[in-house]
Amino acid sequence: MEDRLREFGYEIQCLIRKKDLSRNETKEMFSRILFNQYPDFQQGAFLAALASKGETCEEIAGCWEAIYELDTAKVSPEIAQPLVENCGTGMDELKTFNISTASSIIAAANGIYLAKHGARAITSRCGAVDILERLGINVDCGVEVVKKSIENCGIGLFNGTSPKIHPKLERILSQIRFGSIINIVASLANPAFPQYGVRGVYSKDKVRLVAEVMKEIGYKRALVVCGFDSKDEMCMDELSTLGKNFVCELSKNGKINCYEFYPEDIGLDRGKYEEIYPEEINKETKNFIRLISGNLKNSRYEIVCLNAAAIFYIMNKVKDLKEGVNVAKEVIESGRAIEKLIQWKECQR
Repeated sequence: MEDRLREFGYEIQCLIRKKDLSRNETKEMFSRILFNQYPDFQQGAFLAALASKGETCEEIAGCWEAIYELDTAKVSPEIAQPLVENCGTGMDELKTFNISTASSIIAAANGIYLAKHGARAITSRCGAVDILERLGINVDCGVEVVKKSIENCGIGLFNGTSPKIHPKLERILSQIRFGSIINIVASLANPAFPQYGVRGVYSKDKVRLVAEVMKEIGYKRALVVCGFDSKDEMCMDELSTLGKNFVCELSKNGKINCYEFYPEDIGLDRGKYEEIYPEEINKETKNFIRLISGNLKNSRYEIVCLNAAAIFYIMNKVKDLKEGVNVAKEVIESGRAIEKLIQWKECQR
């Protein structure tokens, strides 16, 4: 045991000296963390050293491979269309209500198949699992129930903080309260392994890196996004209607194209932060229902439609985000979004 601790400590020291690890080295080290073979102090030092150095694509891919191969219950939904995911890394500075969950329901209501991979709130007030639990979705079920929900109603939620999904990762997630490689790789370890995705990240510096990782591990098309506040200073792991958006787009030909845009570039007015700030869970639940029913027409409505538009865009349902926003609004106004939530409750219960 002492020799293994010394070896692990040496690798941490290399990270502190800014030496990069290979994909296999990272996979091996993180595999040992998953199996709790080292003291918590050493495990935390490894994650902190990686974050301080700055994770490489190879290191993130290695960590993801360890989680996906060794600690993910896997399923393959039998559907006629490609499967999509829509989630964020969390740990962003700009706290908002749960945007990705609402936009996912809107996308599913328009015929797209989604495999959500969410978690309970760690640093925010309300995570995807928290709000969906209040809305009547069974968040503690196993992967087979989620698989059937995706097949029968086009959407399902894998609870990333459940031991039924990631038996070993739960221990680590319960202890981490800082942005690390875990935020990226845990959200990527989706049991259904969709190959299309919209992924929000907590820092502009991570956007291209995460796009490269998604390409490395087998995604065919993706948007990786980071949105800013009105001063372009603080960011959220979503597309923003408050200020600038930074996007890296992975195309089917394998090329990654990065660009920026503002809300007005696609015909949207600037949103108000106080209208998208998260409330306590009971009020959030009521607002969520009002929103997807078309009875809440404020900044929440606009930002959800923008993020649903990103899903439509990567699945070639619209030619650009501006058209996608209009489609999302039509889905809400037609009543299809609230109908999809009701159907989802019947499928995943």
